[in-house]
Amino acid sequence: MSSWRWLLVLEGIPALVCGLLTYFLLPSRPEEARFLTADEKQRIRAELAREEKGKLKEHQYSAMQTLASGRVWCLVSIYFGMLIGLYTLNSWAPQLVKSLSTRYSNSVVGLLVMIPNLVGLAGMVLVSRHSDRTLKRRYHVAVLALAGGSAVISLRATHSAFFSVALLSLLAVGVYGFLGPFWALPSEFLTGFSAAAGLALINSVGCLAGFVGPYMVGFLSQRTGGLYGSMPFTGVFLFASAILVLLLPKAARLPGA
Repeated sequence: MSSWRWLLVLEGIPALVCGLLTYFLLPSRPEEARFLTADEKQRIRAELAREEKGKLKEHQYSAMQTLASGRVWCLVSIYFGMLIGLYTLNSWAPQLVKSLSTRYSNSVVGLLVMIPNLVGLAGMVLVSRHSDRTLKRRYHVAVLALAGGSAVISLRATHSAFFSVALLSLLAVGVYGFLGPFWALPSEFLTGFSAAAGLALINSVGCLAGFVGPYMVGFLSQRTGGLYGSMPFTGVFLFASAILVLLLPKAARLPGA
């Protein structure tokens, strides 16, 4: 097989291995977690039951009400906008870096593109931890969306490899780091079957950005004569996501919280 086909095989193997390990190692509920003591399991079960009761007391959604909920569709729009940024990074970062200098080989471009992804990985962990400590999910998503939007628009102003990679790293922190706090937002008001329907809707419609984002960036690049001219398109979606997440109602304070 040619080298690019082997690349797909090598990229797919970790996902397959992790999928199998997840089934055997990731507990589905507290009582299955071997790393928890009996007392810790009981406390977590009680906390989850209290949160569930609080959400049901505030409002109980049916599956159909969830699919028609403006709040859920707002989350769909936020996710769609953020994924425009994510797919722009994944699809076009190599060509952006390659355009900086004709002297860059494909190997050099690959190494430079690794940097934003590694920074994004670290950012994802740190942001998620801070979000869990403060419980201010909306503000975390908004700040990351604004940071990512500012970074992608600022790419037009520099053709330096250092600053371009730095801005791509900031974009990576935004579009990877938002995932943790964002996916905690639907669970603040959805429960049971409504949560399943809401999460499925957000994920399925939002992932259409995987087609719209790369296609529109490519289309605008042809019209403007380069990739940098299409970056404002991505920035607008990230800024729109920041505005929408701030318009979401605050989570209700649960009894005894």
